Amino acid sequence: MIKRIIDKGYAGNQTEVIRQAILAYERMLEEEELMLVHRAVTVEVSEIEAEKTPTHSFDEIKKLLKS
Repeated sequence: MIKRIIDKGYAGNQTEVIRQAILAYERMLEEEELMLVHRAVTVEVSEIEAEKTPTHSFDEIKKLLKS
């Protein structure tokens, strides 16, 4: 596989192929993490809108933190 990538001109040597693969894998992981965070936020917002999760005002939170 590495040889084919070099032969096609996508990289000049094995080290460059590996570096590009690691960068692509890192981007893929970041995209997956963003998707999972987005999904979790969507679930939480839905629960708040359905009044399944209690909400608190900023002032309530400040009072809780002071005590």
